[in-house]
Amino acid sequence: MVLVYSNDKKITIELLNKASEIAKQLKKNTTVIIIGKTDDSLAKEYISYGADQVFIIETDQQKFKAEEYAGFLENAIKETGSETILIGSNKNGKELASRLAGKLKAGCIIDAINIYVKNKKITAERVVYSGNAIAIEQFNSKPEILTVPSKVFNPLTKNDSRTGVIIKKKFDVEKYASKITKIQEMQTDSVNVEDAEIIVSCGRGFKNKDDIKLVQELADVLKGKTVGCSRPIAADLKWLSEDHWIGLSGHKVKPKLYIAAGISGQIQHIAGMRDSGIIVAINKDPEALIFKSADYGIVGDLYEIIPKLTAAVKEKIG
Repeated sequence: MVLVYSNDKKITIELLNKASEIAKQLKKNTTVIIIGKTDDSLAKEYISYGADQVFIIETDQQKFKAEEYAGFLENAIKETGSETILIGSNKNGKELASRLAGKLKAGCIIDAINIYVKNKKITAERVVYSGNAIAIEQFNSKPEILTVPSKVFNPLTKNDSRTGVIIKKKFDVEKYASKITKIQEMQTDSVNVEDAEIIVSCGRGFKNKDDIKLVQELADVLKGKTVGCSRPIAADLKWLSEDHWIGLSGHKVKPKLYIAAGISGQIQHIAGMRDSGIIVAINKDPEALIFKSADYGIVGDLYEIIPKLTAAVKEKIG
């Protein structure tokens, strides 16, 4: 059995693609775990995206707590006989996967960017050394636990005619003394670069904070309206909030179009946008590293190029 869990619905649906592929190769089924009381609508939706079985763990616990959630998953894994566990690699998922691996004395691969079966073993690839290399890792024992970031895999096409099994269970798990006393939402600029289909990013090639309006104008005419940036703009100069930061330590994105203006192309930034559909780079330095990752490169002064590009796009699309 290949088991999938994430407290993020979108990541769960993405993981179902890879889980279904692996399950087919191993001649096994795919199970999705839902923790918390819910009606069957979400379970049916997961079945339409590839799940063979949905295991609903009913609990009165309203908020995520890694200690208890690891207990819920441990019981579900034993109940279903699952050997391969895919967990969404967000903040909660990473903590949960690590605790679960400790409980099960299992191997755990964090932030896998590819998963496949080789020599009848689950094999995973992940980025290491700040994006300078790809590590290829295999498990030598079961169960196998992997976390996968969002947007690594595309969802399967929804098929409402698929059928599957929905099972509801209650587990008594150990209660821990730790308590969640307060959850404070981070203040943001209402920017979600991870979901954007078009991103125009700015880097250290910009001389002043006010000049960022150039990329905003280009993003607006492209109907993308999403501005990203490299580390210096968000972390050092504070010209934009960290919501816009794209890179290894920032957000990882996968838009259809990514325009990098005034960004040199250090590996830390490339690690955050390397999976973009089409990458366009604008830089006055013809030797800039960004051009090695770009599908299209424009060598020149961004202060001249961006306004002309904006005008050309505006004219083309009216």
